[in-house]
Amino acid sequence: MAAYRNGGSDRVSVLLDTNALLIPSRSGVDIFSCLQEIFGAFEPVVPSEVVNELRALSQGRGKSAAAARFGLALVRECRVLPPYDVMAPVDEIVALQAESLGVPVLTNDRKLKELLLQKGIAVIVLRNQKRLELIRK
Repeated sequence: MAAYRNGGSDRVSVLLDTNALLIPSRSGVDIFSCLQEIFGAFEPVVPSEVVNELRALSQGRGKSAAAARFGLALVRECRVLPPYDVMAPVDEIVALQAESLGVPVLTNDRKLKELLLQKGIAVIVLRNQKRLELIRK
């Protein structure tokens, strides 16, 4: 079990979107350590639709495919949610799941960030390519 998971009931769940799982490869930021600094004990949660999107991105060659493969390796440290019962774009599913679970979302996607903040959902973003920051509206 990872150090950031203490198994206690005070553990915060944090939803990770596709862009969040690309941050370590693209920016060299250890998202799990940064989230632990922000929340203490936490549980990373990933929608299965995000996993499917990473699988699609990981096909082929190049930096984006390599980043997606690294993101898939990070998913092994996360709880993967079952498929959502709505056919919608992945970003909408992330927003719906965050809203229904009442959890913050780590994303580097500007449009998703704006949508989440409009819904009153806390967002964690990458700042200056080196640290994560929690934003609440």
